[in-house]
Amino acid sequence: MRITNNMILHNTSSNINGNKINVNNLNNQMTSQKKIQRPSEDPVIAVRALRFRSTLSEIDQYYENNIPDAEAWLGVTETALKNMKTILGDIRTQCVYGASDQITSDDRKTILSNLEKLRDQVYSEGNADYAGRTVFTGYRTNQKLTFMEDDKETSYNITQSLSYEKIEEHRYYSDEVTVPKTPAEVTGNTISDPKQAIFDCVRLSYGEIDAIVDKDGNVLDGGTGDATATPPVPASNKGTIAYSYTDASGTVHDDGKLDVTVYDTLEDWAAASANGDNEYNIPDGEAVFIKETGDLILSAGASTTLRGGKATFDIDYTKTGFDKGEVRPEYYFNCTNVTDPNHPIDYVKYENGKEIYQDIEYIVSGNQTLTVNTQASAVFDSSIGRDVDAMIEAVRFAQEANAKVEEIEKMQKMQEYASDDCQAALEDWLTAVKKEADYADDNLQKLYNSYIGNFDNYLQKVNLANTDVGSKGKSLELTKNRVSNQQTTVETLKSTNEDRELSDIIIDYTSAYTAYEASLQAAAKVNQNTLLNFI
Repeated sequence: MRITNNMILHNTSSNINGNKINVNNLNNQMTSQKKIQRPSEDPVIAVRALRFRSTLSEIDQYYENNIPDAEAWLGVTETALKNMKTILGDIRTQCVYGASDQITSDDRKTILSNLEKLRDQVYSEGNADYAGRTVFTGYRTNQKLTFMEDDKETSYNITQSLSYEKIEEHRYYSDEVTVPKTPAEVTGNTISDPKQAIFDCVRLSYGEIDAIVDKDGNVLDGGTGDATATPPVPASNKGTIAYSYTDASGTVHDDGKLDVTVYDTLEDWAAASANGDNEYNIPDGEAVFIKETGDLILSAGASTTLRGGKATFDIDYTKTGFDKGEVRPEYYFNCTNVTDPNHPIDYVKYENGKEIYQDIEYIVSGNQTLTVNTQASAVFDSSIGRDVDAMIEAVRFAQEANAKVEEIEKMQKMQEYASDDCQAALEDWLTAVKKEADYADDNLQKLYNSYIGNFDNYLQKVNLANTDVGSKGKSLELTKNRVSNQQTTVETLKSTNEDRELSDIIIDYTSAYTAYEASLQAAAKVNQNTLLNFI
C-alpha cells in the first residue's frame, strides 16, 4: 500500500486532535472532579447517577424535613401531656385535702381557690399547636379543642353513648336555710328543714341542656303542657329511653326501656313532689333528667336493673350556648351543628359503635409511616371539667352552710337578739343550719373521696398516651439513625459512581498532555520532509 504525505499529514492531524480531546476531557474532569460531563460519554455511569441522585433526594426529604417535623410534633404533644399530668395531679391533691374529715374553713377557701384556677387550665393544654396546627384535634388542625370565648349562639344536636360503668352516687339537697336578718325574722320566719336525697346518676358531658329526645323521637324539654289550651299542648316532660342489656345467659337485648321525666332545675323536681314535701322522689324503676345539671338520676330499681344488665344506651340531646373553655362536641361525639338550620354540619366520631381515628401520618422512611397525633378523646376526658365543677360546687355549698352556722352563732351574742324569744328561736335556727352544714361537709368528704378514683383513671389515660408518644419517639429515633446511615451510604455510592480523585486526574492529565506535546513534536518533524527531499 502506498502511503502519501497527505495521508501522513491527515493521520497526524487526527492523532493530534485526539490527544487534544483527551487533554480537554481530563481538564474538564480536573475542574469538576466528575467522571463525565454528558450522558453520552458513559451511559452506564449516567443511568446509575440518576438512580443514586433520585434515592438520595428521597432520603434527604425524610431526614431533613419529614423526620424533624415528626419530632417537633411529638415534642409538642409530650410537653402538653406532661403539663396535663401536672394539672390532674394537682386536682387529685385537692381531692385528698377535701376528703379529710378535719377540714377547716381556711382549708375550704384554699381548695376552692386552687380548683377555680385549675378549672381554667383543664383543657387549655388540648389547644397546644405546632406551627399553627392544633395537635389533638385530628384532621381539623385549624380548629381549637375548646371554645375560646363564651358562645351563646352555637347549637348542637349531640348523641352521647353511656353505660352502666358511668353510674355514680350523688347527693341532692333541698329546703336550704335562709338566715334571718332581723329579730322579727328570727321569731317570725319559718325555719326550713334541710333535706338530703341520695341517688345513683349518670352525668352528661354538658349542663344547661335544651332538651333530650326519647326513643320515639319526642322532644322532652321539661314543659308540662296545657290541656286547656286550644289546641291542647301535650306534656313534653315524660318519655322513654331505650337501652341494651345482657341477660344471665350472655345474650344481648336491645329492647330495654327506661321511663324518664324531665325537669328544668332541681328546684322544679323538688316542687313536683307528690307529697308536697319538697323532697326528691322518683317512681321505682324510672329516672329523672335535670336540664340545668345534665344529670340522668336513677331510682334504686332502675340503677339495679342497668347495673345488673351491664346496660349501654345513647342519649340524644340539644344544647345551645357554650362557656369559654368547654370542649367542642365534635371531638367526642356524633353530633350536628344546627346553629344554621338551613346548613347543618354533621360530625361523625363513631361508626357502628367503633371510634373513627383521624390519624396524621408522616412518611419517615421508604415504605414506613408514623402516626404522630394523639386524639383529644384519648387524653382530655370530657368528664374532667364536669367533675371539677362538681367539686367546686360542693366546696361552695360547704362554705355557705358553715358560714350560716357562724352567722347564727354570732347573732346569739349580739345585744339586739338578747331576748328570750330570739335566743330560743336562734337555737332552732342553729339546729337547722348545723344540719345543713353536716350534710354539706359529709357530701364534700364523700364526693372528693370518690373522685380520687376518677382522677386516678384520668391520670392513667394521660400516662398511657405519654407512653405511646414516648414509644413513637423512640421508634422515630431509630428510624432517624437508619436513614442517616442510608444517606451516608448512598452519598458514598453516588460519589464513587460520579467522582474522581484529583490526584488520579492530575496523573492522567500529565500523561495525556505529555502525549499531546509529543504528537505536536512528531508532527513538526513529519512536516519538514516533502517529496522534493527524495528527488
